[in-house]
Amino acid sequence: MAGKRVLLIVGGGIAAYKCLELIRRGQERGLAFRCVLTASGAQFVTPLSLASLSGDKAFTDLFSLTDEAEIGHIRLSREADLVVVAPATADLMAKMAAGMADDLATTLLLATDKPVLIAPAMNPRMWGHPATVRNLARLRADGVRVVGPNPGDMACHETGSGRMAEPHEILGAIEALLAPADRSLAGRRAVVTSGPTREAIDPVRYLSNHSSGRQGHAIARTLAEAGAEVTLVSGPVREPEPVGVRTVHVESALDMLSAVEAALPVDVAVCAAAVADWRPAAVTRRKLKKEEGAGPPALELVENPDILRTLARRDTHRPELVIGFAAETGDLEAKARAKLARKGCDWMLANDVSPGTGVFGGASNRVLFLTVEGGSERWPELDKGEVARRLVARIAARLRGEGDRG
Repeated sequence: MAGKRVLLIVGGGIAAYKCLELIRRGQERGLAFRCVLTASGAQFVTPLSLASLSGDKAFTDLFSLTDEAEIGHIRLSREADLVVVAPATADLMAKMAAGMADDLATTLLLATDKPVLIAPAMNPRMWGHPATVRNLARLRADGVRVVGPNPGDMACHETGSGRMAEPHEILGAIEALLAPADRSLAGRRAVVTSGPTREAIDPVRYLSNHSSGRQGHAIARTLAEAGAEVTLVSGPVREPEPVGVRTVHVESALDMLSAVEAALPVDVAVCAAAVADWRPAAVTRRKLKKEEGAGPPALELVENPDILRTLARRDTHRPELVIGFAAETGDLEAKARAKLARKGCDWMLANDVSPGTGVFGGASNRVLFLTVEGGSERWPELDKGEVARRLVARIAARLRGEGDRG
């Protein structure tokens, strides 16, 4: 990305401080930044801090005679290779969707002929409000790319989706937009499973796990960016749907298997979901009630279908490449190797999900990559987006008949 120019529009929100790290990290990768600071953004970061880090003036005023004489807002909007809005507040998104141009930032966004990437950040209720949902749909339809937001604790002391994506996640999205188009999987079809499943006990309770779906969604997104036609079968997660991917939402393991089989035939199947091994034998139609002196009710479990094994051992429409994930809490390689043989898949990506590792729900992953031919490779701790890129590069090479067979 050396020499690529980013016009960074900094909106008004507490997440504006992350833009300083975004600039620093981007410069390490060869990006050049020019900043525009909105009036509300200036309540959180200063023009001086942006200018000091970017090495260029921070622009704030649409009607500055000096700025117009030196560069002009039209030229400013078009000299960049990419326009990034971070944080993209509910107000900024609404103005963009409506085509308003009442300050320097919105005027530049309306005048630019370059790709636009937004990193939304707002209160969870604001993010879920019908008006914001409509505005987001309008922006996507207009070709605006979106990164985040993430779930978590907010500065307003509420919890939910609305946290701005982290600087490394925004940089990953910038790289994907500025890098030469990778069409190595054009014409190929893929299905990816992601997230947990929920196995109902009664109308209000279920069995599940802590999977966030972040890794599976990253893989689906990266496959699509490489040109594949991708179906993502997702359990209940808070991750945003990847752009350019057909997403099917499911609850249970039975639902997930049905959706995966409906997506066949495919060239590649990546089973990244954390599917519940068991489900209640029967789901009560009424909520189970605690009764005085009766003790806890007996919960009879039955085994769920093994989606990975079912795909890997199909007689017809078996994907050319079937990839599984193994989440273990000890003896990682031995357990993952045994699972690889038992399931009949081609590759296995194993990770340690012991307490304290932060893999479930975290931004990074440490993978042990195994092949059915006996190959083994330990990857360092990587952002889950980078894990996805490494995996997709290997998938493309394998489908071309290169490498990773032993």
